[in-house]
Amino acid sequence: MKKLNAVVFGTGFVGRIHIEGIRRLGNVELYAIGVGPEDDGKKLGAELCVDRVSADYATLVADPAVDAVHICTPNASHFSIAKAALEAGKHVICEKPLAISMDEARQLVDLANKSGLRNCTFHNLRFYPMIQQARRICESGELGEILIVQGTYSQDWLLYETDWNWRLISAEGGKSRTLADIGSHWCDGMEHVTGRRITSLCADIQTFHKTRKRPKHAVDTFSGKTLRPEDYDDVPIDTEDYAAVLFRIGERTRGCFTVSQVSAGRKNSYRFEIFGTKAGIAWDGEKQDELWIGHRSSPNQLLLKDPSLLKPEARSYADLPGGHSEGYDDTFKQVFRHFYRSIENPNAIPEYPQFADGLRQLTILDAEFRSHERQGWVHVE
Repeated sequence: MKKLNAVVFGTGFVGRIHIEGIRRLGNVELYAIGVGPEDDGKKLGAELCVDRVSADYATLVADPAVDAVHICTPNASHFSIAKAALEAGKHVICEKPLAISMDEARQLVDLANKSGLRNCTFHNLRFYPMIQQARRICESGELGEILIVQGTYSQDWLLYETDWNWRLISAEGGKSRTLADIGSHWCDGMEHVTGRRITSLCADIQTFHKTRKRPKHAVDTFSGKTLRPEDYDDVPIDTEDYAAVLFRIGERTRGCFTVSQVSAGRKNSYRFEIFGTKAGIAWDGEKQDELWIGHRSSPNQLLLKDPSLLKPEARSYADLPGGHSEGYDDTFKQVFRHFYRSIENPNAIPEYPQFADGLRQLTILDAEFRSHERQGWVHVE
């Protein structure tokens, strides 16, 4: 089997998990890393055991030895790197959001379709084994007609005005933060699990911290809690901390969800509940190996992850036996495995979210902001 060469652009929180995931595959080599102009490339290369390090993404994507690129940079740079990579004949995995506008995303979808190259928008949370089990339960009809879909994605890492990250500034992350960052995961997950599309919605969006204190030196994601008052500058904020969304999904199904990055105590609480005419299911991302199954006239169940007990279509998403947890970093491995297998086999049907799915989430995001501005219901294209 030929080894494939990958480049990872961005070495922050998520970029490092991409690097770890690539190294778990066996048939993919981390060929190079792309760093920012402010980074110490030599130091990062030594730390991550990578010989090739460059701040020039154009040079890296033009290298004929490169097969695929992973884009883990701030959102505003996704479009330019992905476009250059596709034009250079490289397969692309891009962190969400795919771009910071629908127009950019449409261009990438068109370019990917014309090129025939493999393309993935990195909605990795689909790849938890119990989310796949939930999907297959919905497909099987065991819930009956789905009536209600509801949940939340709540975090607390930006609760304080002194909490800081590049995502707070629209020039780097786009006009949306919380909805684009974690709301897109929730909506993608629910459309994936239920097999239905959100058709219309009504959103209320709020920024609680109109001004935040930016550290005078760089801090990593999920850090920066120990600085002193003199270490900050006051900066106006133009991205949201919270949103609540009512939606219609399918013809009769109704739902609602909230997203927040200021919910004290919730570290990464991605939760959903789906209720049908026969049964209900619920999943909590902080207890990812469990799936609750609810009944009206018999005892409820708590299904624990065990590949031998999962539905056949969900079983391949779990590598470890029952009692052995599979978590966030394992979803990266699963996406990469499916992605690189599809490169090796040109006839394989992609079993991962593609650029079109990234455009889909930007379409929902656009509707959420239109709804908030109009203070009413809007249709989703």
